[in-house]
Amino acid sequence: MNMAIDAEIGEMLSLAGKVAVITGAGSGLGQECARLFAVAGATVVLADINSAALEVTAEIVRAAGGTAVVQPTDVANRDQVETLADAAIQTCGRLDCWVNSAGVTLWKSVIDATREEAERVVATNMMGTYWGCAAAGRAMRDHGGGTIVNVSSTAGDSPVPTLSVYGMTKAGVNQLTRVCAKEFGPHGIRVNAVVPGWIDTPINTSMYRDAAGAVDQAMRGKVVAQMAAMSPLGLTGLAVDIAMAALYLSTPASRYVTGELLRVNGGV
Repeated sequence: MNMAIDAEIGEMLSLAGKVAVITGAGSGLGQECARLFAVAGATVVLADINSAALEVTAEIVRAAGGTAVVQPTDVANRDQVETLADAAIQTCGRLDCWVNSAGVTLWKSVIDATREEAERVVATNMMGTYWGCAAAGRAMRDHGGGTIVNVSSTAGDSPVPTLSVYGMTKAGVNQLTRVCAKEFGPHGIRVNAVVPGWIDTPINTSMYRDAAGAVDQAMRGKVVAQMAAMSPLGLTGLAVDIAMAALYLSTPASRYVTGELLRVNGGV
């Protein structure tokens, strides 16, 4: 092994001494981002509407040797997101990275979606990301810069029947990412998005639950096979695939990257 190369790569991909806020950290992509960022050396501030789930993630982080701070947060509430940013700085002394991973989905046609359902998805996915970018951008502007990574979706690129509201919000996240990159760049803040393909995480379990709400393993196998068949690689993604992309976009390794939509979807 070339130790000089190994050290250089390690330094470029390190978050040692950094503080990272991860929303949606209670499960799925957010949970894996929290674990991986902690492994990379960051103190992670965990945010989610589900307090019990946050404690589970905190234990995962600590088991990996990391430091976790728990801050229950509903990202649809602007004031709570502002409190999250303030808590990160007050508790940890700084704020370097912010990952907007919190999100909900809705599998309903345009005709059938109710007002309440649609407004919940917009409030969480699009406005929650908006408030996150605003709070992070304001804090980082005043503390020397940083990185913001938004979690989007392939549904924001391609029309998927019954994912109209969800896809609309993710298309909005894509545009917000590019606008923030332009606005925040002069303050030393890079803003990018990871655009996942289909990942077998809790947000997608509705695709293979039976009438009683339990996971149907046979149905799950069929769904995974169908999704894998859409990829030239014959693969579906794992949470770690998205977390690795978010890590890259949060480290010095991507110092010249901003306003980018990094598609991690197996070639779909």
